[in-house]
Amino acid sequence: MGRMERSRIAVAGASGLIGSALVRSLTADGHEVVRLVRRAPRDGSEVRWDPERQQVDAAGLVGCDAVVNLAGAGIGDRRWTPEYKRLVRDSRVLGTAALAEAVASLDAPPRVFVNGSAIGIYGDTGDRAVDEDAPPGDGFLPSLCVEWEEAAAPAQEAGVRTVFVRTGLVVARGGGAWGRLFPLFKAGLGGRMGDGRQYWSYVALHDEVAAIRFLIDHDTLSGPFNLTAPQPLTNREITAAMGRVLHRPTLFAVPAPALRAALGEMAGEVLGSARVVPKRLLESGFTFAFPGIDDAIRAA
Repeated sequence: MGRMERSRIAVAGASGLIGSALVRSLTADGHEVVRLVRRAPRDGSEVRWDPERQQVDAAGLVGCDAVVNLAGAGIGDRRWTPEYKRLVRDSRVLGTAALAEAVASLDAPPRVFVNGSAIGIYGDTGDRAVDEDAPPGDGFLPSLCVEWEEAAAPAQEAGVRTVFVRTGLVVARGGGAWGRLFPLFKAGLGGRMGDGRQYWSYVALHDEVAAIRFLIDHDTLSGPFNLTAPQPLTNREITAAMGRVLHRPTLFAVPAPALRAALGEMAGEVLGSARVVPKRLLESGFTFAFPGIDDAIRAA
């Protein structure tokens, strides 16, 4: 199947970095977007939900061709206190379960349920390249991602095609890891983190959105897809690319102990290595517009 006709698509997490870019892209192509909101809806383009209480106004999803769930508290927004880790987990797992159950309850469910996930599922892979066949790693993020994906079971059991988008580090000015890196590098304060040998699996925001739309459009595709550029690079290589593109020195290295002091448990994710490749996306015929890091940084 090729490009969709004008469709009605529900998006949870529509105000986030990826969600807002997806909504802009769909709206520009004439699709009708329904946003899930936590307050009283203003009009028919909004549907009320409360992810933590697992409540969704399922009636608002009637007639949707696709439901895309990108909602969740930011992984890198705060220190990982026990309370914040619970919020990060509940906002994803409970929200996914609520949406999957709402989708399953419809007489005419959507053609596809696209659920967020992350390459964090693989844990620290060192120098080993991993694809979608790799087992989950150990630790907070891998176990969170496993629970997050398992929470979509009601949609799968109802026969709805279910896709898990395991997103890498999104190269964008507006948020995520790169939203913090750009100001540092522009000020000439950028540099490698730790020894810089850890792999970072990145993806340009444009390619992230294009891949989600590709997965919505293609009726034969289901299960997990890594949304990462084809060639992961080391933190050292990415640091050099940031310096090249932004014409700034990259002399400042952040030692691992300083990162651990500043970030706490989350430092393990910054210093850990994730060499993740998008095997299934490439096999299904998807073409990256910005596969190289220099192009991805310029695009941002």
